[in-house]
Amino acid sequence: MSLSIAVSARTGGRSLLAAMILRRLAGGLLMVLAVSVLIFAGLNLLPGDTATAILGQSATPASVQALRLQLGLDQPALWRYLHWLGGVLQGDFGISLTSRDNISITLWVRLKNTLFLAGSTAVVAIPLALTIGFVSVRFHGGWIDNLLNLFTRTAVALPEFFSGYLLILIFSMTLAWLPSNSNVQGDMPLLSRLQAIALPCATLVLAVLGHMSNMTRAALLSAQRSSYVDTAILKGLSPMGILWRHVLPNAWAPIINVIVLNLAYLMVGVVIVENVFVYPGLGQYMVDSITKRDVPVVQSCALVLAAMYILLNLFADVVAMLANPRLRHGK
Repeated sequence: MSLSIAVSARTGGRSLLAAMILRRLAGGLLMVLAVSVLIFAGLNLLPGDTATAILGQSATPASVQALRLQLGLDQPALWRYLHWLGGVLQGDFGISLTSRDNISITLWVRLKNTLFLAGSTAVVAIPLALTIGFVSVRFHGGWIDNLLNLFTRTAVALPEFFSGYLLILIFSMTLAWLPSNSNVQGDMPLLSRLQAIALPCATLVLAVLGHMSNMTRAALLSAQRSSYVDTAILKGLSPMGILWRHVLPNAWAPIINVIVLNLAYLMVGVVIVENVFVYPGLGQYMVDSITKRDVPVVQSCALVLAAMYILLNLFADVVAMLANPRLRHGK
């Protein structure tokens, strides 16, 4: 009897968790749809005319009108939005107004470059942040803790563009160790590609390292104040053993949550960093298209970045629910 009750409770818990995850996913899809409306409306409310911006002020009214008809700008805004959204749902982001290239092909290449930069940053930043947080708690209140706190708070205070130009000044212009322009190509060897992204990767590491390490430190310190830590001390366990075996497993939920949220932030931070280092990623593609008033490209890039940010935040919620069972209940 008790075994059947336990099995029913476990099955019911899994069903509840699956239902909560599905609700989160449905809410995320609705949010992406709302963002697509805001992106389209915001770009279409910008002053000026797209056809005039492409042809220039010296264009004749007839040529401007012909281009408007060709681009479908004479159609109602609602029809243009539904036409664009229908293409996006089929994987067709349209044609660039300036280069006449297929946006989907260029978007995929640029997105792979952005994901490579963000992934390389995560590989460096996550272990480094966990190590800094762990060492700070181990030597809490000492000079090592104070020195690491000074470093992480300074990293948090530095804007990405400032730290990027500072790294260029030191490692490119002064020491001439690394290139200032991070130009990567599809056929580059892995080591050459890693060397090319070293400076933008370091800039992004500085952007997320301080927040992740500070939150790791705070989560470990909060778990260290629990009663089971006092019991472990009375048993004669070493401070490092207590941190590793008892404190860290109970602090994983907030640590994982802040790591995933910072990974989501990376997808936004790359826009600035890619333009500082002229890195051929999605952010640089979007900024270049803004200057050219290439509306379909800007819409597509903004939608992809927003969707990735929303999905990573949803992933953080799901991971937090899996790591902390108390979040699965309303009370």
